[in-house]
Amino acid sequence: MLKDLTIALDMMGGDYGPRSSIPAAVCAVNAHANLTLILCGNEHVISKELESLDSLPHPRLIIRHCSEIVTNACEPAIAVRSKKDSSMRVALDLVKSGEAQACVSSGNTGALFFMAHYVLKMLPGVKRAALISSVPTELKNPVYLLDLGANVHCDAQMLYQFGIMGSIVAGQALGLDNPRVSLLNIGAEDIKGHDDIKQAAQLMQQSPYINYIGYSEGSDIFSGKVDVIVCEGFVGNVALKTCEGIAKLIMNKFTAALEKHLLYKYMAFILRPIIKKLYKRVNPDQYNGASLVGLRGIVVKSHGNASAKAFQAAIDEAVKEVERQLPDKIAAIFEKTHSKDTAVNQ
Repeated sequence: MLKDLTIALDMMGGDYGPRSSIPAAVCAVNAHANLTLILCGNEHVISKELESLDSLPHPRLIIRHCSEIVTNACEPAIAVRSKKDSSMRVALDLVKSGEAQACVSSGNTGALFFMAHYVLKMLPGVKRAALISSVPTELKNPVYLLDLGANVHCDAQMLYQFGIMGSIVAGQALGLDNPRVSLLNIGAEDIKGHDDIKQAAQLMQQSPYINYIGYSEGSDIFSGKVDVIVCEGFVGNVALKTCEGIAKLIMNKFTAALEKHLLYKYMAFILRPIIKKLYKRVNPDQYNGASLVGLRGIVVKSHGNASAKAFQAAIDEAVKEVERQLPDKIAAIFEKTHSKDTAVNQ
């Protein structure tokens, strides 16, 4: 555990803004004794919310006033050019300057991607950054899925690099030496899929940095057969949101069924410990916080409609990534791949 850890939060982003980000920040600093949070946003609004929670002043909650907000309707290019004092931009600038070690935002997804690329830049050798997050499986360990929407269309080289970065993330998070990596495809057979998928599979098979085990289908996501599943951003985003929708549907249907009959309510009371454990395992809130990997800094994207609990989960994810020093580990592997590729081409 690091002695001191500082994270910048975009307090004004998302559907709920400070209504979810402020309670999450207060809970996060109470949970992590070494954590300081820089709250980027409207000082008056933030102070008022903190005061309502009896957390003003707090020695590890530092307010950084910002005069602008990147709204959900703001075009990414416009956000970069004209929103230099926005809570999102200031939080990213704090990471670039080294004043903060990570940034968390639930704001405009496109603007965050565009702005993070512009401010932090890519790690040497990385073609494009990717969004990665964990998804629960039938087994103890989750599976890490990427890309989740940062890149709608991906060529073979991008998918191959995603495989390397996903392997590093899963290896660090799960304590695995050789995480099993798979490509999401429309079938498990080698002849299935478009040319970029097939070429990416060949690159992964030949790579010493990826333990590639073949294709996965959509039904394999929850099986626990693999540790990392690589896909294009369009497919990954749809898959992730479908998973979250199914989880919420099951929980809502289950809750509604329990309320219909007195016998069911009695059974639910008896089985409460098991139900709570199951709910905690599949609740999408605890998996909130997708990381934008491949940048020269740590950026965690929270859902736009994240609750306070979900936003806190995104802060917790940022804490873990800072402690694991993921950008340094990714940079080290890409330096090796670049050196190897240079030697082969000479």
